[in-house]
Amino acid sequence: MAGSTPTVSEYITHHLTNLTFGKLPGGFERADGTFIGADGAWVFAHDGAEASAMGFNAIHVDSMLWSIGLGLVFCWIFRSVAKKAQSGVPSGMVNAVEMIVQFVDNTVRDTFHGKNKLIAPLALTVFVWVFLLNLMDLVPIDLFPKLFELAGVHFMKIVPSTDPNITLGMAVGVFILMLYYSIKVKGFGFVKELTMTPFNHWAFIPVNLFMEIVGLLAKPFSLGLRLFGNLYAGEMIFILIAALFSAGALWMVPAGLLQVAWGIFHLLVIPLQAFIFMVLTVVYLSMAHEDH
Repeated sequence: MAGSTPTVSEYITHHLTNLTFGKLPGGFERADGTFIGADGAWVFAHDGAEASAMGFNAIHVDSMLWSIGLGLVFCWIFRSVAKKAQSGVPSGMVNAVEMIVQFVDNTVRDTFHGKNKLIAPLALTVFVWVFLLNLMDLVPIDLFPKLFELAGVHFMKIVPSTDPNITLGMAVGVFILMLYYSIKVKGFGFVKELTMTPFNHWAFIPVNLFMEIVGLLAKPFSLGLRLFGNLYAGEMIFILIAALFSAGALWMVPAGLLQVAWGIFHLLVIPLQAFIFMVLTVVYLSMAHEDH
């Protein structure tokens, strides 16, 4: 995109492509006309075709870096506030963090009915981390891609929650905890739950097992895809509105108003999606602790 003015299709494709690092197979012809050696090569993808050719041996570098970076920001902010916290009336950032902690704690108390000291810190981490990931959606759509393009980086997606690898990765983490606590709390009762529910008869074990396994697997998929779908759709609309600026001076004002309106709407979507992800995480773990 650096050498010419992109078409609307190229503009959209560029902004929806991750910075991908992976191994290209031997003999692959790259976008610049060069060929990969017989042993393959670990490189950054220059276009979507190269990213697809990398297959499973690839990593979305931008999603990983922004996710880890925002996680560190979360840890730094809360650590700084914890060091400043003292008796008396809080103010500024301390007050904001205390409100968030109290809000999450009350939500966990109302939703989780077991006894586990991990749940409240986990819920707080999930809520704030997902909120920060979603918050990147409000950054001007061309700001970071243009800055990184000047440094020779072809692609840069800065909203990790628009990457299904990130959202489903978090959902899989929740799923692993669900299985762990289901086995730890229920023991053999977990197997009985899978095989004797809803029909409490041995003849229906195959039917029960099928339905329960499907329902169990649906939880992490719905958890991750819900967050991804909402944020990806929002990012897509931001990109489409930004593309209107290239349609001529007549579209400048309408496009600007649409950007502002969609940004204001996202002030609700961003915390709401973080809240939903947190609540469902707590609900699923509460179900894992229910010993019938």
